[in-house]
Amino acid sequence: MASKSLQDLKQQVQGVAQEAVTAAGSSAQQVVDQATEAGQKAMDQVAKATQETIDKTANQASETFSGFGKKLGLIR
Repeated sequence: MASKSLQDLKQQVQGVAQEAVTAAGSSAQQVVDQATEAGQKAMDQVAKATQETIDKTANQASETFSGFGKKLGLIR
């Protein structure tokens, strides 16, 4: 009888331990997912800022060369 009680207790402990491992794994995965999402958002922002800078620089260069062309009489 005592052996049966010990076996039941062992199974309960194993079940609780397995649930704890599963919960910990789920929590760890959520942290990884959130970090991945945050990293992707940061990369998207960097890409957007870089593209905006490129666009502004290209526009400024175009305006500058247009100004030189007008001063030299190449563009009216």
